[in-house]
Amino acid sequence: MEKVLLLVENGFEDAEAIYPYYRMQEAGYAVDIVGPAKGAVYKGKHGYPLTAMLAPDEADIGSYVAIIIPGGQAPDRMRINDGLVELVKAAHERKLVIGAICHGPQMLIEADIIRGINVTCYKSVLTDILNAGAIYHDLPAIIDAGIVTSRTPADLPEFCRQILALLKK
Repeated sequence: MEKVLLLVENGFEDAEAIYPYYRMQEAGYAVDIVGPAKGAVYKGKHGYPLTAMLAPDEADIGSYVAIIIPGGQAPDRMRINDGLVELVKAAHERKLVIGAICHGPQMLIEADIIRGINVTCYKSVLTDILNAGAIYHDLPAIIDAGIVTSRTPADLPEFCRQILALLKK
């Protein structure tokens, strides 16, 4: 069974983690949750708990086909964790599908992988996206260079649809 990584940290947007978690499983993928510490419980903005199955240094990126980064306040916390940032860089280098929604593109900025590509994000991340050299579009989901970006929980169906479409190619 092919596997997907889901990154978590405290303050993730609950729907943006839970919806892809179950949608990827429904499509036949195993989903491993990675947080700064294996076994730690991370709580979403609305209190939903997710337990990290792996720490960043335990995730063998070569065993995965995609990595998903939910939004909320978690990406701002994740971007200061070198291990999580390195996972995103490694996923990009190996041409894995990368999905980042809402504030998730903050991790793409930190990994320096969006320069010159088309993206979307939550409006409060717009200036950061532009300063990182990305090309912004206000659309529900955008695919460019194997990266799927999306704006808000309302865009989750299109976000997951596009991730799954890339995985089928």
